[in-house]
Amino acid sequence: MSKPSGGAPTIFWFRQDLRLSDNPALTAALRPTADRSVIPIFIWAPSEEKPFSPGAASRVWLHESLTALAGALQAKGSRLVIRTGPTEQALADLTAETGARAVFWNRRYEPAVVERDARIAETLQRRGLVTAPADLPPAALLFEPEALRTKDGRPFQVFTPFWRAALEQPAPAEPLRAPTTIPPPLAWPASHPLESLGLRPSIPWDGGIREAWTPGEVGARARLRYFLDHVLAEYGGERDRPDRDGTSRLSPHLHFGEVSPRQVWRAVQSEAARRSLDPGPFLRELGWREFAHHVLHHFPHTATRPMRPAFAHFPWAKDPGSLRAWRRGQTGYPMVDAGLRELWVTGFLHNRVRMVVASFLTKHLLLPWQKGAHWFWDTLVDADLADNTMGWQWTAGSGVDAAPYFRIFNPVIQGTKFDPEGTYVKRWLPALARLPPRYVHAPWTAPPEILTAAGVRLGHDYPLPIVDHTWARARALAAMSKE
Repeated sequence: MSKPSGGAPTIFWFRQDLRLSDNPALTAALRPTADRSVIPIFIWAPSEEKPFSPGAASRVWLHESLTALAGALQAKGSRLVIRTGPTEQALADLTAETGARAVFWNRRYEPAVVERDARIAETLQRRGLVTAPADLPPAALLFEPEALRTKDGRPFQVFTPFWRAALEQPAPAEPLRAPTTIPPPLAWPASHPLESLGLRPSIPWDGGIREAWTPGEVGARARLRYFLDHVLAEYGGERDRPDRDGTSRLSPHLHFGEVSPRQVWRAVQSEAARRSLDPGPFLRELGWREFAHHVLHHFPHTATRPMRPAFAHFPWAKDPGSLRAWRRGQTGYPMVDAGLRELWVTGFLHNRVRMVVASFLTKHLLLPWQKGAHWFWDTLVDADLADNTMGWQWTAGSGVDAAPYFRIFNPVIQGTKFDPEGTYVKRWLPALARLPPRYVHAPWTAPPEILTAAGVRLGHDYPLPIVDHTWARARALAAMSKE
């Protein structure tokens, strides 16, 4: 048990860094441990992040992750103090109640949060409080956005030269160890119970998420270990197969900061070297995450508006019925529908399937990418503003390094190529479970006797396609070739 300290405490503000290891600002807050305690806090102020307050699935994850964090802090002789916003007022109250002379936190990069944090730092410093050193290494990224520029000093807008420049940087430093103890204050300030935040839904629709995931630092560490032991060796060839466990599934852990990108980088490099594996394919995907955050930092308007000005007046369709069918996984295209139903149940979507469902919305249905991004924001447990924005703008063709307008994923071809036996589709669309693989991705092409034998009545057990692929592709090409 940690011994209470009588010195003026430091407040450490947890945000999207819900871990004790490799937490730069927490380590900095703990340096003068001889006579200074640390009070860990979490402040729930979703309205300050509008229009990107955490969505429903993110809130479920956050509840579980905060539960895990509170347990980890207790094991170190500390506890998690929970308050509600406004954040500036909550911090003012806490510093007054505790006599704290310093407030530390790690940097975030979302536009609304950047503005708020700058305002809070200025207020605290004006009151004579110390904030975290400016030279701390990033907690959520490998490199700070200011560290990587083109030769003429501009932000990168194409991934390949960005990643080349990143690889020329000094390798990420060795991750920081978790503290062995966290000195508590002589008296703890009052705290709200976690349940009072209302992060869990009143109607328990979240069972699938809780069954599929283990939020928290221990869960993140276990998933990273599983990836290294069972997935990394075949990652390059398996990562596009949604019918197999061929991806890291680390994205929600990274988003909530239960593991740092530096920890992942180091672990992958070390394991690859030990087993003579090529870490390049996976590290490149980690690089795409990095690129997305750098782009959002330099171009904050892209969270809601297209990067390419020509798309500002693109003639997107207005079709609430098709949007509703897409959200519910009732488009009549099995690869699309399976993905959206997996998303609804587990809060997750395989990256290859994300591209397929996003392409279908923006190209087949010609609906705005913002509609899809909003749905993902509410339903993904890894709903990350930078990644979500870049993914949707890439697919729509309106962002940096975007897919060319003529790249329109054929959901049938994508299905037969990456789910050849229909295993993934049948898992999420049990109505098609008895169809032979050759028909599972296009059930409308199956002869009547095959449908009857499989117990499938199109339009009843499973919908007919809401749009014809050939017609939709021609319409999209005609509209997008003008931009």
